[in-house]
Amino acid sequence: MVMQYSAVVANATLDAVETAIGTSPVLKIYTGTMPLNVATARSGTVLVTMTLPSDWMAAAALGSKVKSGTWSDAGADASGTAGYFTIFASDGITAHIQGTVGTAQADMILDTVTVTVGLPVVVNTFTLVKSAANYS
Repeated sequence: MVMQYSAVVANATLDAVETAIGTSPVLKIYTGTMPLNVATARSGTVLVTMTLPSDWMAAAALGSKVKSGTWSDAGADASGTAGYFTIFASDGITAHIQGTVGTAQADMILDTVTVTVGLPVVVNTFTLVKSAANYS
């Protein structure tokens, strides 16, 4: 059985994610396959490291929460094909969210997954969603 939530509860849940992670979190993009879960050690090469804006997500509405501000890195740390991302607390150590990256149909949409050291990388789209099936 699937529990259902009001839109108010769904939005509050999403807003709590940003609050729990805190201001100015660190986003790292890696090569390779995403670890089994967020508590598992990272694998692959770190291609990109960027500090996100202090207010990095817009307020949740209609069961979704989109990135706020510009998420970009002026120069990638290494070259390779992006495979997954992790969002850490501002300490860059405490992992909170991980997911796939791509140029379409991924958890985080980049301008390109082919990353070249020293060249810019831009996150075009990132949205947290509380499934519509779970709220009304």
